[in-house]
Amino acid sequence: MKFSEYHLDDALGAILAHSLRLPDKSLKKGTILTDSDLLFLKEYGYEKIVCAKLEEDDLNEDVAAAELATLIAGSNLIKGNAFTGRCNLFSETPGLVVYNPLYLDRFNSINESITLGTVAPFQNVSKGQMIATLKIIPFAIPSKLLRKIKANKEDFENLLHVAPYLEKNVTLIQSRLPGTKETVLNSTLEATSFRLQNLGISGINEARCNHDQSSLSELIIQAVKEQAELILISGASAVVDRRDVVPAAIEQAGGEIRHFGMPVDPGNLLLLASVNGIDVIGIPGCARSPKLNGFDWVLQRLLANMPLESADIMRMGSGGLLKDIITRPLPRAKASQPDQSVIRTNPDFEKIHAVILAGGQSKRMGTTNKLLVPINGKPMVAITAETIIASKANSVAAVTGFEHQKIQEAIKNSNIEFIHNKNFQNGISSSVVTAIKSAPEDCSAILIGLGDMPKITVSHINMLIDAYNPLEGRAICVPTWKGKRGNPVLWARRFFPEMLQLKGDFGAKELMGKYAELVVEVEMNDNGIVIDIDTPEALEAFRNKNHRSE
Repeated sequence: MKFSEYHLDDALGAILAHSLRLPDKSLKKGTILTDSDLLFLKEYGYEKIVCAKLEEDDLNEDVAAAELATLIAGSNLIKGNAFTGRCNLFSETPGLVVYNPLYLDRFNSINESITLGTVAPFQNVSKGQMIATLKIIPFAIPSKLLRKIKANKEDFENLLHVAPYLEKNVTLIQSRLPGTKETVLNSTLEATSFRLQNLGISGINEARCNHDQSSLSELIIQAVKEQAELILISGASAVVDRRDVVPAAIEQAGGEIRHFGMPVDPGNLLLLASVNGIDVIGIPGCARSPKLNGFDWVLQRLLANMPLESADIMRMGSGGLLKDIITRPLPRAKASQPDQSVIRTNPDFEKIHAVILAGGQSKRMGTTNKLLVPINGKPMVAITAETIIASKANSVAAVTGFEHQKIQEAIKNSNIEFIHNKNFQNGISSSVVTAIKSAPEDCSAILIGLGDMPKITVSHINMLIDAYNPLEGRAICVPTWKGKRGNPVLWARRFFPEMLQLKGDFGAKELMGKYAELVVEVEMNDNGIVIDIDTPEALEAFRNKNHRSE
């Protein structure tokens, strides 16, 4: 790749190195310069421009990123669309991220042009969470680099995967001493159930007994007979030695102690054992709280069916200090409500909230509500809704207004929320404001779509979501077809306050001009994003062109 300052007469087809914001137009970094772009630059007095030109053996950054992401992605991973040299990998299921850090280091040592960043190994992740990002640093890499990696694919193929959590029959055994309050045992049961629910275990069996070796041993044997697949023991007194009551009871029941103690705090006094091939955990006292502790790390691995031996626990010291420290953004003392104390072993990830604007009066359609017009046997708005629900959006809502009950009936779905806009007669801006006010507090962006666009596809929506990256200046994602902008549009949360000030029958287009440097145009491969149906003539033309009969 040749990177230099080129005269405009030699820059046709070159890749723009730096974004340019001019009074009437913005050119984004990475733009492949056309004749019209160069003419525009000449009109503003430019003679030279810093660009990159690909050579014969160069591989475009997006092509390279997509191929490498395909190579390294193992089971239960979804590859996003490559954009500006970046391709993200997402977890297809709740589970643990698994990879060998040595192989990751080796991959990142191939060449400075190729980088792969991941979450920590054995991190608990949710479905849809981004777990890795592959980035090609320059606009292109030599093809020989890709060939070199593929030649050593035994080191890099399926480098990353996610081990899913499995549904298991779990039994919790609790012991009590004289004076132990039942409320303490109830709280332990509640915290343990809460912890398991977050890992996909819907139910738990429980038994209680006195804190003595024989009573505990009997309940362990009973749990084995009832085909428990994981036994948790919460002793009334912390285990302080391998010969204490809980480990002695396990051995009396025919089990063996595999490890006692761990280099994780809270969680030091954890006990790992097995009986008849069934994993047994003597849980530390800190596990009576739903807050993160060493028990979580052991529990997650066992529910993901990952081998766990003494040496594995001994290696958990790196990052094992989980006590409240000044660098932690959310000290445990601030997490007071159980439903707000989800076991957070992974960082937050982007949550996209999608909204369908379905409150208009369809005045140009005459007496017919266009959103209820059947297209191929389904109401138009139902087609749009089904498409958005099937996308990568984390949540979906519909803003209704005119004939809201009919609209709601047309797109009734358990995965969609309905918000009624009482002020729908004030124009589309009132529906946008309603959508913003009702957006989930934890969403990072909102995708606003129109209900009268039956040719929108899941691919259109996912390409917008994949393009979204406010840290890289892509905070407003707009679909285009042959240079024409369309819908839906994805907006970062930072714009919500200004969107709440919108008035009249206008959307938020004026904000695109105000923040042109934060807009990214995502070119689509068909015209579905520019087709909306406002008149009877448009409807008839659409039906004729798409060969649809009702």
